[in-house]
Amino acid sequence: MTPETAFIGIGANLDDPASQVRRGLEALRGLPRSRLMRASSLYRNPPMGPRDQPDYVNAVCALETRLPPEGLLQALQAVEARHGRRRDGTRWGPRTLDLDLLLYGDRVLHTPRLTVPHPGIAQRAFVLHPLAEIAPELEIPGLGPLPPLLRACPGDGLKPLP
Repeated sequence: MTPETAFIGIGANLDDPASQVRRGLEALRGLPRSRLMRASSLYRNPPMGPRDQPDYVNAVCALETRLPPEGLLQALQAVEARHGRRRDGTRWGPRTLDLDLLLYGDRVLHTPRLTVPHPGIAQRAFVLHPLAEIAPELEIPGLGPLPPLLRACPGDGLKPLP
């Protein structure tokens, strides 16, 4: 299989979120048939959804992979599970580690388990701003170039971490 560039959103808001995100990045370095190419800075932001939870720390990375999209999703979910992620059906709830497959090359996918580009990508400052840091000229399939999407999604509440 020809390698593809996948972009992964990384987030956490439990158990020292910045450390969780850094450990998540390290785990991504170890994925089979894949290579971590770039990672953004870490950003603190208010939670999406219920406000009665801690702030999140988020980042985005670029991963060159030979895993197929569903195989990559399975590998990401295995990393989440190893880092204490429990899927209890709570939407936008607190979590130790969240790994989202944002983009997979220029593909548009809709399967029962996976939608790429990730739904809501254009409305999430905590994804677009880190994404612009590592791939400023990126074209998002079905949505267009990143710069106008970024301008339409201000980073209010998004704070880079040192």
